[in-house]
Amino acid sequence: MSLIAHLTELRNRVAKALLALLIGTILAFWWYQHGLGTFIRAPYCGLPSHLRYGGSGAPCGLLITDVFGGVFIRLKVAFLAGAVLSSPFWLYQVWAFITPGLKRNEKRYGITFVVVSTALFALGAVLAYISLAAGLRLLLGLAGNGVVVALTAQDYIGFVLSLLIAFGVSFEVPLIAVALNMVGILSHAVLSRSRRWIFFLTLVFAAFITPTQDPFTMLLMAVPMIVLFEIAIQIARVVDKRRARRADTEFFHEIGDDEASPLDARPSRLDDPSLDDTPTTSPHR
Repeated sequence: MSLIAHLTELRNRVAKALLALLIGTILAFWWYQHGLGTFIRAPYCGLPSHLRYGGSGAPCGLLITDVFGGVFIRLKVAFLAGAVLSSPFWLYQVWAFITPGLKRNEKRYGITFVVVSTALFALGAVLAYISLAAGLRLLLGLAGNGVVVALTAQDYIGFVLSLLIAFGVSFEVPLIAVALNMVGILSHAVLSRSRRWIFFLTLVFAAFITPTQDPFTMLLMAVPMIVLFEIAIQIARVVDKRRARRADTEFFHEIGDDEASPLDARPSRLDDPSLDDTPTTSPHR
């Protein structure tokens, strides 16, 4: 394909991806009023009555302090939810654009990478949602008696979305280590030697990236990440062993792809003594 053809295909793929994102956002905008908003507010509404504005008997609700606050909140939630709902469609457009230039094994690795990364992001988001109620109870309870907690919708929903994204993205980091190992940039030996530093930096990373800053949420992020890093290290060990075994079986594995083979293709004489493979052994054997 020419450069113009590539650019035309890219334009068409981007247009289809944006159309899928728009449709997903419209569906999520409608869904917000029919369950999605309730799902987001559920951790806050499940708190004890003294930690919510209005106290016992008051309906659970969040404050909006400006005219356009509700519109912007709903649009933000609808856009992120629409991106998730339409992800199979726009991910397919990305895959369809890059797959003609990939080899068969690269296509297989690409599909595996997309599936695993999606599952890890979903796992991180689920853990974040589970920890949300406990983190809110701890943080709001530290305010003490005599303090009325009145959360605005902007602050609460922004906090929830940032927590879900932080957990989801953090669970992708071990997968990046596996990808770097498969392309030969990061070896198992380096990962194994750095295991203690990796675990320590994971704890530090979790302490800084979690919006709640409480030990419960930090450990809920750090412990699964440490387990995933250990799995990544073991996968790297298996990959390096297979790579070394495959390299030992290749006769010219040390020769670069742009170097000529040392084989001599010129014909030789049949009576050449150097071609005699008859073993010279003792007559008594």
